[in-house]
Amino acid sequence: MKDLEPNELAKLKQLNRVKILATLVLIACFVVMVVAKILEHTFPIFGPIAAFAEAATIGGIADWYAVVALFKRPLNLPFPHTAIIPSNQPRIADNLGHFIERNFLAKEPVEQKLREIDFAGEISDWLAAPSRSESLARFIVRLIPQLMQNIDDKNLVNFAATRVSGQLAKADIAPLIGNVLHAFTKEGRHQKLLDDLLRVLSRFLNDEATVDVVRAKVQKELPVLFNVFGADTLVLRRIITSATELLTEVKRDAEHPLRAEFETFLVSYINRTRRTKGFAKQVERIKQMLLNRPEVEDAAQHLWSGLKHYVIEDAQANQSVLVTRMTEMFVEMGASLANEIELKRDINEGMVIVLSKLIEEQRSGIAAYVAEQVKAWDMQRLLLLIEVNVGRDLQYIRFNGMIIGGCVGLTLYAIETLLL
Repeated sequence: MKDLEPNELAKLKQLNRVKILATLVLIACFVVMVVAKILEHTFPIFGPIAAFAEAATIGGIADWYAVVALFKRPLNLPFPHTAIIPSNQPRIADNLGHFIERNFLAKEPVEQKLREIDFAGEISDWLAAPSRSESLARFIVRLIPQLMQNIDDKNLVNFAATRVSGQLAKADIAPLIGNVLHAFTKEGRHQKLLDDLLRVLSRFLNDEATVDVVRAKVQKELPVLFNVFGADTLVLRRIITSATELLTEVKRDAEHPLRAEFETFLVSYINRTRRTKGFAKQVERIKQMLLNRPEVEDAAQHLWSGLKHYVIEDAQANQSVLVTRMTEMFVEMGASLANEIELKRDINEGMVIVLSKLIEEQRSGIAAYVAEQVKAWDMQRLLLLIEVNVGRDLQYIRFNGMIIGGCVGLTLYAIETLLL
């Protein structure tokens, strides 16, 4: 009784009052029966009263016995088929488990109930709320460092490097390179490349170190007499000026013949390499050579170490970039999912299939779990809870038994009187 909640205590008080009232009514029926039996020989009018009270008393006692027999042995006597609930706890547990398995966990009602749930809509609404998406993002980011700390770095890197290298070794990248080069020229990017080359050459020609190197070359080629009169400087200046003017002219003129020559050369080279088997073999040889270099594994190790360090530091920061980006991604996913009717339908159907299959596979396990829980219940507490919640209605059976019994007794008395 100490574990009962306030509302259950109130029900228990009402039950006790009804019990007392039913017992008093039964006693009253018995007293009326005794008095009527004594007086009916003198006053025949008490005959029907005696018959009614006698049958009511019998009915009340019988129903009292039936109600009590559900929970315990009446008067603590070893009557058979009494204390029905405590005596049959294991059987009740097993039957309850089987009943739930057959009726509540059957495939058809489970699927029907699951189809009433809009899983995709719930997911969309949940993710669309920034606060919830942020909480989910923080939870995931908080787990990432723990996961990284428990991973063997060397084995992971070796595994990833081996898998990636294996896939690259199988891939034929020559057509890819050819297509990239073709797309490069088709979109006119090679002209921008030419502009960059012209800009670099112009800067190179006007660099002091370059001028000194070219002057030394010119001095070697010219006769000594020309060098004495400063012809080397004149020639050098003329070369650099002419070259710079040419580069500037090409840069400014989009229709310059040099641009057309460059484009013709580059397009011809690309088309030739795309058709030549030697190009593919050369690309394959370079690829294999690069993949077999030990620097590839070192680069993978450095890449993983840097990524790991960044993720751990960011996850511990107050303003985590990962949390922010992940939150934005989740919110966007939730908002986008709300407008994807077909995707929502597929998600809901998938959830129904997965959950119904899971429940179907675990039906027997759920039934066994229910049975084990019922068997482990404290029967005395369970009986108290049952009596508190339904005992009042059971007590009214006693009232009904007395009324119906009395009416039956009165009817039998009337039949007996008419016949005799």
